[in-house]
Amino acid sequence: MSQITAITKALTNLNEAHRKFNLTPTLAAEFFPEWQSDLPALTALEQQTCDRLKQCYLYYAADGAISEGTVHYRMLSPLLELLQLYDPPYKIRAEKPVAVEVATEDLILEGRIDALVLQDQLWVVLIEAKQYGFSVLQAVPQTLAYMMAHPPADQPAFGLITTGEDYLFLKLHARQYAQSYKFTLLSDDRNNLLRGLQTLKRIVEGFNNSLDT
Repeated sequence: MSQITAITKALTNLNEAHRKFNLTPTLAAEFFPEWQSDLPALTALEQQTCDRLKQCYLYYAADGAISEGTVHYRMLSPLLELLQLYDPPYKIRAEKPVAVEVATEDLILEGRIDALVLQDQLWVVLIEAKQYGFSVLQAVPQTLAYMMAHPPADQPAFGLITTGEDYLFLKLHARQYAQSYKFTLLSDDRNNLLRGLQTLKRIVEGFNNSLDT
């Protein structure tokens, strides 16, 4: 009988994720173009929303630590609403349980995805929200494990890790994965949340196009 372990306990670093799931990182630009090129334009409303969310984040950060719940409801939910990812044909599943098997170790890893955007049984993007002060890079092994539970499909799996201030995208396909730059809210006066929203918008548009073909 397979041993069952929590993903957060079994994966404490990236090398463990590589070994358990036979994953290989890639720096090839053509593997993950969704965050680098042909980014869709943002509407005036989308730009205004990003500016408002930046000010909202600063308002809450002035009190100190920001919880995962606050990150989700005050920063992430407005972006998902803006892209109409709460509406048909999409559905949001919060705290979705997942299990992924590590066949070489007779091990089953279990966890809960903070938020998952679905279209029927296909995953559009999974989202992991972290509290203030947490490095998004620390959550990469855990998020890759969640992505390994992606239902079998020709499409790659996409993930987003966010603290509200930092946004990091992942793409996983055929045991290879890549990550985007870390988009930081306060990196410059252009508000890098705009770039994060453009990336998320392009991922969704690509998913829509694949369903139409």
